[in-house]
Amino acid sequence: MTDIVALKAANAHRWASAKTIRNFAPVAQHLVAPVAKQRYQAVEAKTGVPWAFVAVAHERESSQDWTASLAQGDPWNRISVHVPAGRGPFGSWEEAAIDALVSCAPYAARNKDWSIGGTLTRLEEYNGLGYAARGVPSPYVWSGTDQYISGKYIRDGVYDPHAVDSQLGCAGLLLAMMALDRTVSFDGKMPPIGVPPRTPYPLPPVVPKPSLSNPAKGSIGAAIASVLSSVLATLKRK
Repeated sequence: MTDIVALKAANAHRWASAKTIRNFAPVAQHLVAPVAKQRYQAVEAKTGVPWAFVAVAHERESSQDWTASLAQGDPWNRISVHVPAGRGPFGSWEEAAIDALVSCAPYAARNKDWSIGGTLTRLEEYNGLGYAARGVPSPYVWSGTDQYISGKYIRDGVYDPHAVDSQLGCAGLLLAMMALDRTVSFDGKMPPIGVPPRTPYPLPPVVPKPSLSNPAKGSIGAAIASVLSSVLATLKRK
């Protein structure tokens, strides 16, 4: 049985020194795009699972395909045939995602540890603990970083130490997302978001107070001034 506490510590240690060796930026840009982020945040609001976790799981399970379920990549509008099988059909991607996080192993909605070690370990559990049992980094988490070289389950129960995972791993995706969106944060260690100086609103134009020489429009003074102006103009013409 895998020691989850030890696995959290190992993943946190790997994170502290991890460097990406593939280009994660283009995919990360799609994951933090406003429309996608809003959908992930809608799932977060219903489950308590951070939206960035939802985003990277969506990428790993179905390459961010909105017609595919977060649980295993099967179409969410049909009953799923892959593990977890028998889920659905659902009315929307969000409904299927909520079911995956709340009602399917590893029950991410029950997680209380969203430190980076806890987050990466829950993502690893999402794919299975076969790699942890072998004492090797999970490509589901570490592919595309210097923490992973090779080794992959090419089918259920069959591990090939020479196979290399071609997909981008969750850790590198999170690193790239953090560089693009400061709301993606773990352990409160992200630098504070700078607040630009407030631009002062333009002052309203100064309007002189009404006086004998400048009566208010529509007032009696204005009417008298208009009459006097007409009289003076008539006298000048004579």
